[in-house]
Amino acid sequence: MSAVGVMQGSGGGTSSFADPNYVSLGKLAVFAVMAAGMFMAILDIQIVAASLSEIQAGLAASPEEVSWIQTSYLIAEVIMIPISGYLSRALSTRIIFVVSAGGFTLASFGCGLSWNMESLIVMRAIQGFLGGAMIPTVFALSFSSFPRHYAGPLSATIGLIVTLAPTIGPTVGGYISEHLSWHWLFFVNLVPGTIITFVTWLYADFDEPDLSLLKRFDFSAFALMAVSLALIEYILEEAPGEDWFESRTILYLTIIAVIAGLAFFRRSLKSANPIVDLTAYGNTNFSAGSLIAFVMGIALFGLVYLLPLFLARVRGFSALQIGETLFVTGAAMFIAAPIAGMLSRKMDPRLIAGTGLAILTVSTYAMSKVTSEWGFWQLFLPQIGRGFGIMWVMSAVNVIALGTLPQDKLKGASGLYNLMRNLGGALGLAIINTILTDRTVFHFQRLADSLDPSRPIVAERLAGITALMHEQGMADPENSALALMQQLVQREAATLAFADTIRLIMFACALTMLTLLLARAPKQPPPAAGGH
Repeated sequence: MSAVGVMQGSGGGTSSFADPNYVSLGKLAVFAVMAAGMFMAILDIQIVAASLSEIQAGLAASPEEVSWIQTSYLIAEVIMIPISGYLSRALSTRIIFVVSAGGFTLASFGCGLSWNMESLIVMRAIQGFLGGAMIPTVFALSFSSFPRHYAGPLSATIGLIVTLAPTIGPTVGGYISEHLSWHWLFFVNLVPGTIITFVTWLYADFDEPDLSLLKRFDFSAFALMAVSLALIEYILEEAPGEDWFESRTILYLTIIAVIAGLAFFRRSLKSANPIVDLTAYGNTNFSAGSLIAFVMGIALFGLVYLLPLFLARVRGFSALQIGETLFVTGAAMFIAAPIAGMLSRKMDPRLIAGTGLAILTVSTYAMSKVTSEWGFWQLFLPQIGRGFGIMWVMSAVNVIALGTLPQDKLKGASGLYNLMRNLGGALGLAIINTILTDRTVFHFQRLADSLDPSRPIVAERLAGITALMHEQGMADPENSALALMQQLVQREAATLAFADTIRLIMFACALTMLTLLLARAPKQPPPAAGGH
């Protein structure tokens, strides 16, 4: 406790960090350091996205192997997130966070030292599993260890981290791998990870452990949950390329995942000491907030995936150009975060979330008008709207989902809430990949059918391209012209498929506004007199 005393405010109060009514600059500083750890864990999901080709070349891996760099991390992370609340109660917030941050940092070092793809995949799984506890722990801490009138501003801060980290992840990763090497995608975590681990160990005295919970840990329920979630994540990753249930492997794994999941739910609901407390779903606000978080996972991770893919595949942008274009969304989030924090003190969070969903719907609709000529300026306003919309929704929904829960349910519920967002992102990416593939084929066939050489306008355009190829000295101008026409058709078909996919995200955001009708406004108690 002496270390905590060093961090307390100068007002001479004797309150400890464990008192939710006690606030000081020291307590907020410790929370900020732990939030930085959460940012690091979320950033690492996407930081390798733009550098997979460099890693593949460096480790002489196949395209199928390299995809597991992200898949292994995500599978391990979704297994840890739901049980982090139980472990936090058993070990205390400080110990679980120190183990998580320290283990994540050591695993990052191991990733950077990996000598082949197998070793990297194993270290990424360890990194994801250990780092996964930081995310829900910070969420729960913002509600359990601070006065409720701090919920809005703290939620806005967390919302900024959750939305900004995956948005800038590919840009940061691409910059690092281009100017240093892919090893530094992981080594970059060493200094901040070490600082976060030691600061948390010294000062994060928020609660006491209950070691008796470790003796009552339900390993059978954990095994069932781990099998179900791991298979769900794997299925969502692999199914689009396997034509979903046309593959017997995907079908059988789905059956196993469902059976394991149902057995886990049955065991948890009957247990007096469940490792995941599902009773939080009895709270209407939490259920509504979790559903919105699920859709926001689709919108957040879906658009983070789609826009770089469009700019690379259709426009041929470099990693630097893509990063510059996507920077607009990150800048908008930075501007939107303090505004959301201020509004949360005066407005019903349902209204903030509804406004954010409306902005996100409109901006996504504008983005769905995309053409093959779109670049930075055409995407500028839609990206600003996307940044504001997602930021406002996430900051407000955190309060809606967790702001009406009793203290004893916050840690477990935080894990479930974050799990819903991650599963939404995984499902969204699986659906997006399927739609992109199917709609690209559909539009290509339709466009190709309209390019009948017997049509005068098509014959005229083809003759013009052939003449141009002849002037450029092409050996076979006729076939070169046909090849160019095919490339143009493929480009336009891909663009139309991107537009279809973005439009689907728009409809999901619009329909989600109805979910807010189920929620009630969390109580906003006034600040305590004389508080710090």
